[in-house]
Amino acid sequence: MHDPAQTPTDHLDTAALAEARAAELVEEVDADGEVVRVVTRAEMRAGRLRHRCTYVVVLTPDDEVWVHRRAEWKDVAPGWWDLAFGGVCDVGETWRESARRELAEEAGLHVEDGELEPLGEVDFTDDHGSLVGRAFVVRTDAVPVCNDGEVVEVDRVPRAELERWMTGRRVCGDTASCVAPMLAAL
Repeated sequence: MHDPAQTPTDHLDTAALAEARAAELVEEVDADGEVVRVVTRAEMRAGRLRHRCTYVVVLTPDDEVWVHRRAEWKDVAPGWWDLAFGGVCDVGETWRESARRELAEEAGLHVEDGELEPLGEVDFTDDHGSLVGRAFVVRTDAVPVCNDGEVVEVDRVPRAELERWMTGRRVCGDTASCVAPMLAAL
């Protein structure tokens, strides 16, 4: 169902975007999510430092999940599919603030705090790093408009078919192993 008009990113300087992202400040946290120190995103990635992330699953009224394919310039899982919009929390940002900001940036969807339904806690470690997170779900008939260059393709998948859909696709490890089971349990 990809609509190229939904992701007009030809005008973006992806090298500049990647460089700006590397310089962003993020919090290194301990296993409980308590801040240890503030580092650049580049330091966090290079050292595989534990950090905080948020995830927002967008569900349609027909119980479909909006999935998306990440841009090739992303520092983790470039070009891979993702089940949730979201990302690394900014310094001092609450879980909900991060979730709302990430949803607005990546999907062009602006929601009120009360529209974010808690889905669960995420604790994930792989070859790229370690994170603690919070997952939320938003139920809306709005269509994501992905203009920031981080998302290059969107599609809808019936929630009941998500496991089968993931087979044979490169899907981000954190959402595949942590968020997908939460969705199956809804």
